[in-house]
Amino acid sequence: MKDTFKFYLEVFKKTFKSYTDSNVFIESAGLAYSALFSIPGLLIIIIWSAGAFFGEKVVRGEISNQIEMALDRDAARSIQKIIEKAMIDQDGILMKTVGVMTLIFGATTLFFMLQKSLNNLWGIETQPNQAIKKYVMDRINSLVVILIIGLLMVVSMILSTVLSSLNEFITTEFGAETYQMAQIINLGVGFLLVAAIFAIIFKILPDVEIPWKAVYTGALVTAVLFTLGKFLLGYYFENFEPASAYGAAGTVVLIMIWINYSFLIIFFGAEFTKIHAMEKGYKFKPSDHAVWKSQEYANLGKGATSE
Repeated sequence: MKDTFKFYLEVFKKTFKSYTDSNVFIESAGLAYSALFSIPGLLIIIIWSAGAFFGEKVVRGEISNQIEMALDRDAARSIQKIIEKAMIDQDGILMKTVGVMTLIFGATTLFFMLQKSLNNLWGIETQPNQAIKKYVMDRINSLVVILIIGLLMVVSMILSTVLSSLNEFITTEFGAETYQMAQIINLGVGFLLVAAIFAIIFKILPDVEIPWKAVYTGALVTAVLFTLGKFLLGYYFENFEPASAYGAAGTVVLIMIWINYSFLIIFFGAEFTKIHAMEKGYKFKPSDHAVWKSQEYANLGKGATSE
């Protein structure tokens, strides 16, 4: 136990040093700005995919509730209005096709840029002769990640419905004192779904082949930091009302603060995943369409062991 604690303490120290020495603050700010233009397409695609199971109205309501919990009611209303304005209702196949392609391009741009940042973190770049093919594949991978997030939202809504019914049964049959335990289970399921999203991002987006055993630890650490930060930001937004200082732009500022924080956590989690893999001796290498930026990065990916 003592050796394990020392090991992870050392991993965190190295992660923090590498994290602070990098350009993550600049990159996360840039991604937060870009996210404002990707949000409509991103949310609409998630609404379409999850709405196929529950109906778009229900999914939109769930998204609104989650945004209200993370930010505030004004932010939730603003994003709902953005979604309504961006929904495609034009007549004609051509206009609908153009509208859908525009939404997909906008939605995938955010994850496309995130992938570039993660590749930079891993020390990987696209092979020069594979640029066009790689660009198309990156867009497809970004869309796949969005669809998986939509699928996980479906799973989350199903589990929430089941757990809600289970909560009522437990409370009725075993008394109100068991309600807290049921709530803890509900929170635990939500936490695991968040960890699953981070695991998918770390596994699919960067052009690095890394074993799942190196991914899930980083995803869990990221989920813990994200959940903790979500609580602290919620407390900050509720008690200090930072949006009030920006007037009409306050809602946009809140959204950018929250998104910026989310990317900072993702970058820390990705850095932790890389350092943890190196310290464990896990081997990782560029995908078929990518190469190491330098021999130094290539040496890091060789691993000390083959666990």
